[in-house]
Amino acid sequence: MKRSGTIRLALHTYEWLWRGATPFLGRNHRLRDGLPQRLGRSFPIDPMDIWIQAASAGESYLAGMILDTLGEDTPYRILVTTNTRQGKDILDAVMQRLRSASKRDQWASAFFPFDRPSLMQKAVDAIQPRIMVLLETEIWPGLMNAIKVKGIPMIIVNGRMQAKSLRHYQLWPRFWHALGPDRIMAVSPADADRYVCLYGTSRVSVMPNMKFDRVSTSPKTEQPDHVRRLIPAGTPFVVLGSVRQEEEAAVDQLIGYLLDRRPGILIGLFPRHMHRTAPWQKRLKAAGITCHLRSRIDAPVNPGGVILWDVFGELTSGYAAATSAFVGGSLAPLGGQNFLEPLTCGIIPTIGPSWKTFEWVGPEIFSQGLVHVAEDWRQAGDHLLKAIEAPPPPQTVIDTLQRYVAERQGGTAMAVQAIEQLLEPQCPADRDVVRQGQTS
Repeated sequence: MKRSGTIRLALHTYEWLWRGATPFLGRNHRLRDGLPQRLGRSFPIDPMDIWIQAASAGESYLAGMILDTLGEDTPYRILVTTNTRQGKDILDAVMQRLRSASKRDQWASAFFPFDRPSLMQKAVDAIQPRIMVLLETEIWPGLMNAIKVKGIPMIIVNGRMQAKSLRHYQLWPRFWHALGPDRIMAVSPADADRYVCLYGTSRVSVMPNMKFDRVSTSPKTEQPDHVRRLIPAGTPFVVLGSVRQEEEAAVDQLIGYLLDRRPGILIGLFPRHMHRTAPWQKRLKAAGITCHLRSRIDAPVNPGGVILWDVFGELTSGYAAATSAFVGGSLAPLGGQNFLEPLTCGIIPTIGPSWKTFEWVGPEIFSQGLVHVAEDWRQAGDHLLKAIEAPPPPQTVIDTLQRYVAERQGGTAMAVQAIEQLLEPQCPADRDVVRQGQTS
């Protein structure tokens, strides 16, 4: 594919920026992990049919769902690259499970190369993918140029684009249009509109967000009574789950507010990180609030205090035993924690104003009354107290959640169908013949 002089100059400049930065990047402890592959070496020797790029852990889970949907009997050889160790560990676990089930070795994982155009050209030459799959927001000029030069089909699935990102891309729309994928499947009409501004309408469609396919509407607890036995009969139990360090001062005030207005309740406090247990003990002691360490109790405790969780693995059981619940990471600008988990237990959660991490769930979950959003700790307290007075029937909440999720599932199957459609013009067996002819 021919490039205009200005685009060739831009890619040449991009190449030299990467050349200048690479020695310094190699000193980063995170990037040193898998550095040979990041430098475009040590890739699979045999060509791969599908190359999927999954930036980090979240995208790696989505890539794993694609692998599972293609199945253990897939005829395709598949490489998945990622930028992080956590992402690679997730992929390796999925691939090991598929290998064990199929007794074949169709799958490989690697660290994503630095996006230097010359490195990406070498990587594409080595991998020889029949299709390039980009997950969510993976727009890499070096990779996309190398793929386009080879005439390889490229698709973005579960595509997202922020308005801020679009403004940056629109500084030079012609450049991005020249590197554009053959198909873009966006997760919302708003995301699709932003992609249309950059690539035109013919390439863009809307799909369900694949993350809904990972949502189980059944609580992941086998011992719902594990926590209930700590709560006296008839005592309202308020769970404050996944509380982060940055919001501790606000949650401290929330605890005082709840106990002042309902002295007979019991509060279950679950710090997101276990090392915050000791600071919480000091806070509660300074406030004159009775604090029971979870590890030291195994029978009902008196109402009017806090059970501070210093053991792992009981948050879901806590939600299952709760009368009302607050989900943390949301009273400070942290993006929020998983507010779907209490819903699976039949509890409508309260969260603070920060929930960007879970924007993909959609605003309809709030308009349907499945989540309460509070502006601050005081309003969060009011929501929690109201829920104590009139808790909705748990099964009604679960049924509503199940309908909400079911209406939004199916994205993974749709993505796999699109990938296979782009692969159809040449089946794996045909390609093997071509490879043999090239090497004879």
